[in-house]
Amino acid sequence: MTNLRGLFAMMLSRLLLTTSMLILSTSAAAQRLALPEWEPAPVASLQAEELRRYPAVEAGQGAAADREYFYAIVNTAIGKYSKSSGELAARWMSPRRGLIRHLNSCYAEAGRLYCANSNFPEIPMASSIEVFATDTMRHADSFSLGILEEGSLTWFDRLGDDWVAGFAHYDEDGGLAYKDHSFASIVRFDQDWRRIGGWMIPETVIDRMQPHAASGGAIGPDGLLYLTGHDRPEMYVLAVAAMGPKLAHVATIAIDLEGQAFAWDRSSEQRIVYGISRPNREVRAFRLPPIDLPEDVTRLTAVKRGF
Repeated sequence: MTNLRGLFAMMLSRLLLTTSMLILSTSAAAQRLALPEWEPAPVASLQAEELRRYPAVEAGQGAAADREYFYAIVNTAIGKYSKSSGELAARWMSPRRGLIRHLNSCYAEAGRLYCANSNFPEIPMASSIEVFATDTMRHADSFSLGILEEGSLTWFDRLGDDWVAGFAHYDEDGGLAYKDHSFASIVRFDQDWRRIGGWMIPETVIDRMQPHAASGGAIGPDGLLYLTGHDRPEMYVLAVAAMGPKLAHVATIAIDLEGQAFAWDRSSEQRIVYGISRPNREVRAFRLPPIDLPEDVTRLTAVKRGF
């Protein structure tokens, strides 16, 4: 009898526990928030206006421009050309497999060309910044970033008193086994190149760059970030999202360049960029359309350095 009473008590206890759990589960379900699904803002589709084409044998990695000249960049050489005539004015060259291995991009400022250089396709990835005097096309300065976990430096630009830079990872040659192209990122540094922030590139952009990453990037006169990939004839416009670590993709501009690096012509009051057609060994100039900024995003130039 005692055993039967004990068995009955145990069964009753289990029944009460199960009933309590069902009541709690029903209560929790009743209190669960009905959260809406997130929907990103539509990405604007725009078209660049081509202005001019120039033949340039060095047009293999990118282009830059100042008031009178444009610059065609390849791994170990930079050609300086007249905007008006297209004639070669000067050239800098480095020995093949020498100290400079892979110039990725440059931009012109105050009589200098500021260039991103890497040791691609060597591993581990290391990068440096190389500076050239535009009047003589002589090498003027160098600043080594050394080996960085961020990846391979492909472009950089000024962001107020700071720097913003793009780092690449690759699925193929020059890549790491434990980091694919999706690890490419945008990093913000202070003026002494100490990291103070950064962003991920949204999937709608980085997925179209695989198996590579952003070959070109620059802050536009509107304070937005413009990126180009490795081979698609597209330019992506990014802003800072209201929250989170990813930039917001606000526009894609169709542009007749097969990716690679570009630079703004900051001597012009118009929205002019210079890029390259690598297969045709040409530098091409374009006028970019204005960008309507969606709600809940911010220009990179408006983002505070910290809290």
